[in-house]
Amino acid sequence: LFSMMKKSVDEIIATQSSDGYIGNYAPEYRLQGWDIWGQKYTMLGLLSFYEITKQKQVLKAATLLVDNLIYQLHSTNTNISKTGKYRGMPSSSVLEPIVKLFTLTNELKYLNFAKEIVESWELVDGPGLISKSLSGVSVGDRFKTPKVWWSWDNGEKAYEMLSCYDGLLDLFRITKDSTYLKAVENAVQDIIRTEINIVGSGSAMECFYHGTEHQTEPTYHTMETCFTFSWMKLCLNLLKYNKNSFLADQVEKTAYNAMLAALKKDGSEFAKYTSLEGYREEGEQQCGMDINCCNANGPRGLLLIPEWSIMTDKNQIFINGYETAQYRVTLSSKEIVDIQIISEYPLNGDVKIRFSTTSKTKFDLQLRIPSWTDKTVIKSGIQKPDTITSPGYFRLSTCCNTNDSVNVEFNMEPRIVRQNGFQAVVKGPIVFARDSRFNDGFVDESVVLSTKNFVLRDVPKSEKSDFWMTVVTKGVFGTNLESDGKNGREVRLCDFASAGNNWNPNTRYRVWLKETLNVMNTNYVAY
Repeated sequence: LFSMMKKSVDEIIATQSSDGYIGNYAPEYRLQGWDIWGQKYTMLGLLSFYEITKQKQVLKAATLLVDNLIYQLHSTNTNISKTGKYRGMPSSSVLEPIVKLFTLTNELKYLNFAKEIVESWELVDGPGLISKSLSGVSVGDRFKTPKVWWSWDNGEKAYEMLSCYDGLLDLFRITKDSTYLKAVENAVQDIIRTEINIVGSGSAMECFYHGTEHQTEPTYHTMETCFTFSWMKLCLNLLKYNKNSFLADQVEKTAYNAMLAALKKDGSEFAKYTSLEGYREEGEQQCGMDINCCNANGPRGLLLIPEWSIMTDKNQIFINGYETAQYRVTLSSKEIVDIQIISEYPLNGDVKIRFSTTSKTKFDLQLRIPSWTDKTVIKSGIQKPDTITSPGYFRLSTCCNTNDSVNVEFNMEPRIVRQNGFQAVVKGPIVFARDSRFNDGFVDESVVLSTKNFVLRDVPKSEKSDFWMTVVTKGVFGTNLESDGKNGREVRLCDFASAGNNWNPNTRYRVWLKETLNVMNTNYVAY
């Protein structure tokens, strides 16, 4: 893998022109279209490789590329937010590698350039990423619908906006400007409230559109995988700073549902868009190559999961992921702690955590209690059993030099989520869906799922075949009460990630199930 990366880096550097430029735009078209956006990813690739290898020629190539961009903008008196598309958000998301370059070189000109980018957002007709966030303008309400969708006038492009906020958070860590942090926090809270759907993603036609409210409606081009990845990345970036477990919940929901659903069963590619109903399919080829942006970003989403699963802060260890795994972490005291997690999570909520050190070491174990559970029992030899009924991080102070363990039991009672006359089935972090491969009825038929004695019955593993998780539930389907009887009939559901995972147009799946109207219900209102 390393030799493949080095070969790529060497080939990229070999294309660098004498003025430092690396890209695919002719001189007369520089700073237009996606030019700076492309440079951004080249910078990130070079700087990441430098962090691994410390090869000076790689850092030099990245530095020359950034210097050329600064020169191009300043010599032509060009405002970066006026370049490219979408009110300059793709271009100004170059903020992330600029901040990274400053941290690696400590050259003040790069910090000044980063601040200049942020200031450009608030100029006339800029995207207003700080002012609009601080004043509470939702990301889906910031600009009028443009006459030309794919244009500079469109200021609600989702993936690129998230990239800008991600860079702004990096800049905050250096400047400690609380305005930057508040703008990011407000934007993230607003996106969770107004845009993120039940499986942890959002966007339609690659833009914000009040997706939370409209998620039960069939919508063109929803849940771009680039957005799914960048949402995970922004939540994780903010989580590392403020240790808000609700952000960790967001990453979990997105990873297990939207991100895995975008991946083809054989791992060969990622879907460009993944809807909550329909069938899965590949995206288009871009720039004359057998790849698109989502196939590039999908793997980055998967690679965030280990980074999210366990985190350290001084002498604290934060455990967010509960799948079977082994970790070795180094505390600020330089002590090493080995951690082993044994579970079938998220199939069930029983988790055993073992940890050991080579010497007597004190540390705090912070266990994430998800917001989807109403009861968690924690048992350990360190202190008396605890029953937790609210989400957050549960702190367990420990001192060990041998093998100690903690048992965690999450309540994973299935639940029905209702919205706009539709129902969806959720268990733990997993969202379920109907799939036509079960041949147990029309997946689009209406149904009434009862909350009384509602249970999901697991199907034996030998019967699951193409599905990761398969469960059985019962409901009264269709509009003929007599056909199913008062007790209804059984149908199978699978985890959303497995739904339609054969990418066959003849396989149809659905998350939100339409609830059949019963006019005898006292909640029914006639208009």
